[in-house]
Amino acid sequence: MIASSSVNVIHAVWLDPFCPIDTTDRAQLNAAGISVETVSTLGDLAVALRRAHLLIIRLNQSAELLSEVQTLVAQLGCSVPILCRVDRRHMEVAVDAMKFGALHVIPMDEWTPSVWSQAVKGLHIPEVKTKHFVFVDPISQHLLALAQRVAQTNVAALLVGPTGSGKEVLARVLHESSPRVKGPFVALNCAAMPEHLIEDMLFGHEKGAFTGALKEHKGLFEQARGGTIFLDEIGEMPMNLQAKFLRVLQEKKLNRLGGEATIDLDVRVIAATNKDLKLAIEQREFREDLYFRISTFRLRIQPLKERPGDIAPLVAQSLARHTKDGASYNVTPEALAMLESYPWPGNVRELENIIQRAVVMCDGRTITPAQLLFDDAFMDVQSVLKESSASAELVKSLIDSTASQNEAFVQASPTNSIAASVNSVPTELAVVGKEVSTPINLEHAVKVSEHQMIMAAIQSTDSRIAAAEKLGISPRTLRYKIAQLRSRGMIEGASA
Repeated sequence: MIASSSVNVIHAVWLDPFCPIDTTDRAQLNAAGISVETVSTLGDLAVALRRAHLLIIRLNQSAELLSEVQTLVAQLGCSVPILCRVDRRHMEVAVDAMKFGALHVIPMDEWTPSVWSQAVKGLHIPEVKTKHFVFVDPISQHLLALAQRVAQTNVAALLVGPTGSGKEVLARVLHESSPRVKGPFVALNCAAMPEHLIEDMLFGHEKGAFTGALKEHKGLFEQARGGTIFLDEIGEMPMNLQAKFLRVLQEKKLNRLGGEATIDLDVRVIAATNKDLKLAIEQREFREDLYFRISTFRLRIQPLKERPGDIAPLVAQSLARHTKDGASYNVTPEALAMLESYPWPGNVRELENIIQRAVVMCDGRTITPAQLLFDDAFMDVQSVLKESSASAELVKSLIDSTASQNEAFVQASPTNSIAASVNSVPTELAVVGKEVSTPINLEHAVKVSEHQMIMAAIQSTDSRIAAAEKLGISPRTLRYKIAQLRSRGMIEGASA
């Protein structure tokens, strides 16, 4: 498990439309514990405010700019305090600024670190929460070591893995382990946006570029300058947009929609997909040249069932988010064993959902198997047994019957030879798979009988619903049982 955190420094956005800050003055502010990011337009300001602790603006001969900025901050839903710089000759502007709610006013020519430290003294800086990423299983630890090496370079990375396996988490690890850690991390799910909006989201537009474009808009590539852009589900990007995306990657420049000016980019691209992009290339759904451009280094994330060592830490991490009043949840060994044996078709995302359900269902602070409600496609055994109670007597008689057959078989078969097995056991019990190498035990015999019951019900009815009714179980349980039998090779080609 690794953790990432940042230094407790005041991050300030510097807005001075009249004169840029020079290196000496910036050093003075750094000495006061203030890190400065400069902006020159209100558009730049809107992006920078998302990560700011403080906004520093220069007022000229009125407090009008302060009012405009406060309006913008309110529209963005931010609560960033504002410090104003004012010319000593215009002290009336300083008075107006304080009336309008400025945190502090400093003379424009004042650079003494102690004065600035005093001005921001008591400024509330939100506590930086340490972010934990789970890499406990040996497979995950190997992936982490490889990702940290890739992070030190500037190559494009392609993350491959099933849905919900944690591709965005790995993308953040790449960003936070890289020299770009102080820059922004901007993410976009290409499958979540309508086709006609993705281009505008990525590349931005100029004012008047189309109907409704009342002001300029910086795309995600511009917002990610100096940092990382993460494009999830890259395989869903429309073909007509792939060509423009490829050109941006090659030239490291872009043009906004409706604009002529070329904008230089300094962005690291990380893409992710759960699709087979090589198959998509064959089907002419993805450009081959773009594939080779984004896959300089491929990192494959295994499904959760392939890295069981991560399950217990992920459960603990998920439960920690629900801690209230200092009281945390715990999991019984039986519940943890059930979680570790579950196949997790939905991967980490499904695990988090199940833990949330367990917290809702739990009356106390201990999660037991009774609170683990798995998804319909892979129902937990408890609910299957509950819904199968209507046919309990029939199952019991089958167990008694197959047990006596199995006992007779064991007595008649002192050796483990295949010939003795076939001669001593009814054909329908002996020939289940492609070969019989050991005597059939009671559990296996029960499964065979269940298989026979299910197949007989399916063949004697017109639908799965009717078959489920005849068996005394729900259609959902029948789908589950068919899936189980198919996974064991007992049903070939049957549809669940």
